[in-house]
Amino acid sequence: MYEKVFEEPMVDGAPLPFQLPRWIALAPFEEFLGMRIEEAVAGRAVLTMPFKLKLAQGAGLMHGGAVTALADTAVAIAIKTLLPEGSHFATVEIGLKFHAPVRGGTIKAIATVVERDERTIKGEAEAFDEAGVRVASFQSVFKVKRSVAV
Repeated sequence: MYEKVFEEPMVDGAPLPFQLPRWIALAPFEEFLGMRIEEAVAGRAVLTMPFKLKLAQGAGLMHGGAVTALADTAVAIAIKTLLPEGSHFATVEIGLKFHAPVRGGTIKAIATVVERDERTIKGEAEAFDEAGVRVASFQSVFKVKRSVAV
């Protein structure tokens, strides 16, 4: 969907060169990595991502940054199921522990919102390879942008 804008420069203050098709949808970076939303409901999300050559590090394993991106996005999608459409929020803290390498196939991240107050949301995700082996555990904290009083 975003292929035609992948190479467009991002300019601070300029209008975005893309538009999400709906509230719970993937952005250009996530689409570029090949992510798919399999489930997103009630503070839970399941996302998948195929291991393609562009995601490999020098030894032929999936790059840790790709695994991290999948887990972070899965938590963000889980959060979107709980917030009003158009809410702005961002990752402010992450932690990830790798358990096994990804050598091929498609990985799956299962994310849940585990704690929430007015502006802080904590989430967790676990990533699994095609054989069901847990490859990573992820924790994150997101901040929701303050509402502007009118």
